Amino acid sequence: MSAPQLTLYLAESGLNWMKLLVLMEELGVSYNEVILDFAKEEQKTEEYRKLNPNGRIPTLVDHSNNDEVIWESNAILKYLADRYDTEKKLTVTDEKEKADLDTWLFYQASHQGPTFGNCQWFMFYHPERIPSAILRFQNEIKRIFGVLNDVLSKKEWLVGNKCTIADLAFIKYNDYAIHHLLPTNFNVEREFPHLAAWHAKLMARPAVQYAINHMLELDVGRERQHVNGVTHSEFARTATGIARRGIAA
Repeated sequence: MSAPQLTLYLAESGLNWMKLLVLMEELGVSYNEVILDFAKEEQKTEEYRKLNPNGRIPTLVDHSNNDEVIWESNAILKYLADRYDTEKKLTVTDEKEKADLDTWLFYQASHQGPTFGNCQWFMFYHPERIPSAILRFQNEIKRIFGVLNDVLSKKEWLVGNKCTIADLAFIKYNDYAIHHLLPTNFNVEREFPHLAAWHAKLMARPAVQYAINHMLELDVGRERQHVNGVTHSEFARTATGIARRGIAA
């Protein structure tokens, strides 16, 4: 068996790496995963920070391109699409559409990611409960949903009349917000029907289903802790397959 083309550094916690698994599965590239242990602060080691000076995940190493290193999830999305999507299945070639695609990638990174992440922090990790902070970020999530819903009321996909990496970039945070960040009486189909239809189409893609199941098998730490309360040690005792290798990595 030949060596994998790529190595992706990720961790149990974090939502940004799922879209990269989706894209690599869609493109059929070979890759290996290195699962860092945040409890041991492996992402802060000198060795890892030679790859990613920010000390965060994800990080990609492209062994077929002189071990080129790329970090920041949407930068990795663009790199993978530019280098490996030779048929342009999930990207575009028209110059205006390229600019539109970049706009949505920046919007996801600068609006969706930080807003949804701050909401998660104040709901589950901040040492004191601050209802006004939670409400602020929940309202911002709804505002961002509204932006997407308005755009998607006029077209099926964000760019180029087809699914692209711009759409893939939003999947996991949207899914997480719908199920964990917004009030239990929130109904995305009723309040944002165009976004809901778009999200459902994305979730039905085989590569997305694979990535979701893979994340469940790894039992991503943040969701495990605050959704079902299973600790890392409890999970380690029952983990098998990919998840067991992840714990040992």
